[in-house]
Amino acid sequence: QEQLAESGGGLVQTGGSLSLSCVASGRVFSTHAMGWFRQAPGKEREFVAAVSWNGATTYYTDSVKGRFTISRDNNMENAKTTVYLQMNSLKSEDTAVYYCAAHSGYYVRTYDRLTALNEYDYWGQGTQVTVSS
Repeated sequence: QEQLAESGGGLVQTGGSLSLSCVASGRVFSTHAMGWFRQAPGKEREFVAAVSWNGATTYYTDSVKGRFTISRDNNMENAKTTVYLQMNSLKSEDTAVYYCAAHSGYYVRTYDRLTALNEYDYWGQGTQVTVSS
């Protein structure tokens, strides 16, 4: 059974750092791009960052460029893919539930497709990130 499990959320002060992880298992995710999205209270879910299947291509929403870093590790031995989101210089507006997601296409790396929420077909349950001032 396919499963995406996020961890690493929590409460941090403005200017602090957090590192999120997402372990994807239950099928082959190493051939699919992975993304992070977030949803703040009263707002729609939005794209944060994406990484191509091999980690060579990354995209970020403008508000997190230079502060967040997405990366991945494809473990061929146990068929698990782990995606990371390192978040530095956190701001109050980064407060949201953060979701990990797997892209539906194979070997996709174009901006338009990797930033589109409806192109992702597997989602984690989310992890809360709260930035306090």
